[in-house]
Amino acid sequence: MNNAPIGFLDSGIGGVTVLKPTVELLPCENCFFFGDSANNPYGDKSDKEIIARCDEIVNMLINDKKCKVIVLACNTASAKAVEYLRGNYSLPVIAIEPAYKMVHDLNPGGFTLVMATRGTIESEKFNRLYYKYNNNKTVLLPCAGLADIIEQNRQDELRLYLENLLGDYKGKAENVVLGCTHYPLAKDIIKDVLGEINFFDGAQGVAKRIKSVLEENGLLNGSGVRGTVEFEDSSPDEKTRELKKERFFELLERY
Repeated sequence: MNNAPIGFLDSGIGGVTVLKPTVELLPCENCFFFGDSANNPYGDKSDKEIIARCDEIVNMLINDKKCKVIVLACNTASAKAVEYLRGNYSLPVIAIEPAYKMVHDLNPGGFTLVMATRGTIESEKFNRLYYKYNNNKTVLLPCAGLADIIEQNRQDELRLYLENLLGDYKGKAENVVLGCTHYPLAKDIIKDVLGEINFFDGAQGVAKRIKSVLEENGLLNGSGVRGTVEFEDSSPDEKTRELKKERFFELLERY
């Protein structure tokens, strides 16, 4: 069981930003990453749709791939489906969330932008977090379509989108919470638009939580052999699946 994979679920390939620090922290662990590109983006879907799809994927990760822990490497899936999944599966389900508490801990007085999907921003889970740590200097920015632009690597469109969204905050914003696992892939352009800012995302925290959960449950892989990473995409077209896989491993290498 200890060499069974950690299962990662995302609406596409953005969750590679969560996988990377996990691989670095736990190099002996095997990982299986499922990108649900056929149903991307999750942020525009109803709670019922997201829960049903996550349930289907988690069932596959447990029963077909024999994963020992499930990681929701998607903020929208975490916000909408984590309670259902934890209530219906006995395996540990680890969820990412927007790193708004990190702002409270590290720069609570700074003018803050929270970039996330509308689904995340409107979720009960995020609102509990937001109102608990609200610094009254925060703007919530629902970024409709941004994850999809990043997913499809439309670079010219990405820059224009971010200039239009963030331009008014140049020189004002101090903190940016990246509330979608796709968004760290656009850090360089966000910084170009806003200037020097502090980025906050939950990926490192998730990696540490995975390690803690594995230790608590006696599931750490102690083989001393470097683990493997497998990737699967839900796109119906084989060529698209191959392109997704190629970009995924490219990002895993250089992110």
